[in-house]
Amino acid sequence: MSERKRVAKIPVLKVRDGEEAQRAWDAVAAEEPMEIRVNGDAVAVTMRTPGHDFELALGFCLSEGIVDGPDAVETMRYCAGDDPETGLNTYNVVDLHLRVPGAVAPDLRRNVYTTSSCGICGTASIEAVRKRLPALDDDLCVPAGLLRALPERLRDAQEVFDRTGGLHAAGLFDAKGTLRCVREDVGRHNAVDKVIGWAATQDALPLSGHILLVSGRVAFEIAQKALYARIPLLAAVSAPSSLAVDLARDSRMTLVGFLRDGRMNIYTGEQRLILPT
Repeated sequence: MSERKRVAKIPVLKVRDGEEAQRAWDAVAAEEPMEIRVNGDAVAVTMRTPGHDFELALGFCLSEGIVDGPDAVETMRYCAGDDPETGLNTYNVVDLHLRVPGAVAPDLRRNVYTTSSCGICGTASIEAVRKRLPALDDDLCVPAGLLRALPERLRDAQEVFDRTGGLHAAGLFDAKGTLRCVREDVGRHNAVDKVIGWAATQDALPLSGHILLVSGRVAFEIAQKALYARIPLLAAVSAPSSLAVDLARDSRMTLVGFLRDGRMNIYTGEQRLILPT
């Protein structure tokens, strides 16, 4: 996806203290709806930043349990032409074609509008996730100092954020702190799905021994997606929600919040961090 699609130019009136107001062009993060289909069945509509759309669709369907695994998907494609009912264009509808045709289960159908900030709300209870995704058994252990260095590495890799200041990011790091993948989007959950989708296309799932860092807060759905990918350490520069903490604790995931300015709060799984003595 070209930079033109990910960034939009908007006319603005810039007002600065003590200076004359000036008209100018401002770069803002692009936001468009994308419909996800499986074998032609619509399962979700989400607002996203164009780019890495196949990764987003695949990551979403995997982490939400709509598709059993990457091998179940034969092809992914954009749907040709405009949809007269939704108005979505060629590049705003992605269809995953499964190797074994079959209808999507009614309880997994997400054919509803969802905002870029809240994700797919009310689609699963904690109990349903617990039944679908077993607890982690991962011996990852990293120095706290390594973890403190990751936000700056993630920030340095946020290319579109540098131009717009309006995107979330998810970064996947290995146990040595090497950045393996970074994805940006107006939605936190979308950025995470894109990372999971990338891992699926690279035949890298499960992501045992890895660290996922997100640029915003951690809600339940992001912890759920990390659990699906079998990521043992989830960190965020902002706060987690109570449901995210509950899910992380029950699934033996390490959850770190407020990872910034050289500090952090460890909510669960402190055994995976080597702390200063």
